[in-house]
Amino acid sequence: MGAILPVFPLGTVLFPGLVLPLHIFEERYRTLVRDLVATTDDDPHEFGVVTMRQGLEVPIGFESDSGDGDDEPPDGPPVDAAQLYDVGCTAELRQVTELPDGRFDIVTVGRRRFRLLSIAADTQPYLTAEVEWLPDEEPGDQIAGLLAPRVLAAFRTYLDLLRPDSEVLDQVPEDPTVLSHLIAATAQLTTDERQDLLAAPDTATRLRAELRLLNREAGLLARVRAVPVPLSDLARPVSPN
Repeated sequence: MGAILPVFPLGTVLFPGLVLPLHIFEERYRTLVRDLVATTDDDPHEFGVVTMRQGLEVPIGFESDSGDGDDEPPDGPPVDAAQLYDVGCTAELRQVTELPDGRFDIVTVGRRRFRLLSIAADTQPYLTAEVEWLPDEEPGDQIAGLLAPRVLAAFRTYLDLLRPDSEVLDQVPEDPTVLSHLIAATAQLTTDERQDLLAAPDTATRLRAELRLLNREAGLLARVRAVPVPLSDLARPVSPN
């Protein structure tokens, strides 16, 4: 029997340590925020973020940028486990602002990874799921420590090709695991690629995959820059996630 966790199905992949701001408009998820704020125990005030598979309707409880936001969106349809990727990350509430109309602006930070086992029985107005916690990644892995400088160098090269007129990372995390999560969340990757990185069993595996992806992307960007048309005309569409 796994743990029961309230979950948000979203169109984005959350990684441990990364900040995720959300605008909460659906009534069921307003209820979730109120429930989390009202808890008085010492446990983190957190919910799970799970990514919806491509081609499905995006964001339940997350305001889209496509409209003017004046009308109250209806509650979305029920979600089943087949519509969701099976690995997610909890989001810990760090800041909650209730708006005059009852909506919430919240700031969360990714905390711990989990595997989705099943959608739980309909006992709450918001979605809940049975999950199992994935093992914490142990610091001090020698292989990860050796890989981190190579991956960071590849990341700097990639960023310089992607945005040549901008300042490349001034400060980078020293911890290889934190670095791996930062790169996974920052690089322009597909949702499938981000999910694979989130689900990696350890930091060394994630860093190896990132080194391959960054070298691939840098090669593509270098070839695009050699073509005599504006880079913006040939670049892949940027994901809204």
